[in-house]
Amino acid sequence: MKEKFVREVLHGMGGTLDQRQLNILRAVMLNCLQNIDIVERSEDGAEADKKENAYYLRLFVSAKKVEGCSLKTLDYYVTTIRRMAEKMEKAFIDITTDDLRLYLSDYQKINNSSKVTMDNIRRILSSFFSWMEDEDFIVKSPVRRIHKIKTAKLIKETLTDENLETLRDTCTELRNLVLIEFLASTGIRVGELVGLNKDDVNLNERSCIVFGKGDKQREVYFDARSKLHLKRYLAERIDENKALFVSLNAPYNRLKISGVEKVVRKLGQLAEVNKVHPHKFRSTLATMAIDKGMPIEQVQTLLGHVKIETTMGYAKVNQRNVKASHKKYIG
Repeated sequence: MKEKFVREVLHGMGGTLDQRQLNILRAVMLNCLQNIDIVERSEDGAEADKKENAYYLRLFVSAKKVEGCSLKTLDYYVTTIRRMAEKMEKAFIDITTDDLRLYLSDYQKINNSSKVTMDNIRRILSSFFSWMEDEDFIVKSPVRRIHKIKTAKLIKETLTDENLETLRDTCTELRNLVLIEFLASTGIRVGELVGLNKDDVNLNERSCIVFGKGDKQREVYFDARSKLHLKRYLAERIDENKALFVSLNAPYNRLKISGVEKVVRKLGQLAEVNKVHPHKFRSTLATMAIDKGMPIEQVQTLLGHVKIETTMGYAKVNQRNVKASHKKYIG
């Protein structure tokens, strides 16, 4: 098997080296390989790699689960890593930096993926191989030398006061009005909204407890107008569902994310307000809070962000206020 290996290497280098150099290469290789056994990979070997990869992936998922990652996040991790493994057809412990660079380049070309998507994939692979390094399964993560992919920092669009009033005027159902008010005054994620129960709401304190990403619990607040509309909505409900927001017709099921998105999108079309979706209310609240002087750290807590950079991505500071502050503090 050694002779076959050496012959194949020499054949591959035949067009690059002359005969004298090939003879030297052959002598060096035989000397280096004299105490090494080379076994040709079989189908069984490839199958063993798959089983070993599945084992490492299972351990990784277990570790992330213990850290508190949500099922949605875990599914995203598994899908991304499996897709890479199937394309590579190599054991995780044998994957190199060049392998991953070629994979990311091909993936972007084939799928025409955005820089944000590509950096998300890079980040997941980095997390996985860093874990393998920490667990001593590999000496060094092959993602270490693959740097963060630069992405454009786009300020998210917001709703104006006029937009919000137009949306309110468009509501013919009390439930829809409460949805608009609640999204606008709390800034919660749509997934947090649909998970709310009536018992989670404290009308007297104008607050409610939500479970955010990673099942992290936090308190959010709503304004007096939201309280009045919500109080009326709850008083007029005839169903027994514990959910805070339910469908308009029997059997009055809990609203799902798609249901809220559909309601908000339709209201936006009727009000002739461009691109209305639940998340737009969240960026609107962040922008308004910062614009009125709320400390960024408090906005971060209100929105349930782990990193303050994420909060800044939602905030669009009013340029007139920047000009006024410059005049006040500098000019």
